[in-house]
Amino acid sequence: MFKFILYFVITIIVIWSMDSININSIFKKNTNPLQAKIFYFLLGISMIYLITNFIWDLISSINIL
Repeated sequence: MFKFILYFVITIIVIWSMDSININSIFKKNTNPLQAKIFYFLLGISMIYLITNFIWDLISSINIL
């Protein structure tokens, strides 16, 4: 249950932080917008997974839970 809450909180933080990125300046000029959106989505999912598992492993390793 705690890991689900952690995923939810990290998802909000990642979406909020990725909102500050100007996605149009990162990609080539003639890039298909769908490709850019899919890459942006996959990058967000990857960040959520990595950050959540890092925090979960950190908490588990110091036996807080």
